[in-house]
Amino acid sequence: MLHHVELYVSNLRKTEDFWGWFLTKLGYETYQKWEQGFSYKHDNAYIVFVQTEAKYLDVPYHRCRVGLNHLAFHAQSRIQVDEITDELIQRSVKLLYADKHPFAGGENHYAVYFEDPDRMKVELVAP
Repeated sequence: MLHHVELYVSNLRKTEDFWGWFLTKLGYETYQKWEQGFSYKHDNAYIVFVQTEAKYLDVPYHRCRVGLNHLAFHAQSRIQVDEITDELIQRSVKLLYADKHPFAGGENHYAVYFEDPDRMKVELVAP
């Protein structure tokens, strides 16, 4: 079982606006908050977001480099995937593989793929 994931981000406020609404819709609750970070918890696992120090912001995140490629979350249903997709569009969030949505992962994989403020790929998958 996963205990936690910690992500360093380029702009903590943008990240909090983005991830706060998304994680809350999935049943996560605010867990910790401090000047340079925050976290959301669901059951026994939590996700931590920390402001990257300015001296490390010279090279932006890219999912094709060594390290984390993307985070994938369980949706409650296809309806939830559709509702969150609509909200992503309303928020002008970049959808990935929009031409193949909602089956970009294959004909039996109903999901939406999108990017967070640092362009990290996020996936929401229906059961």
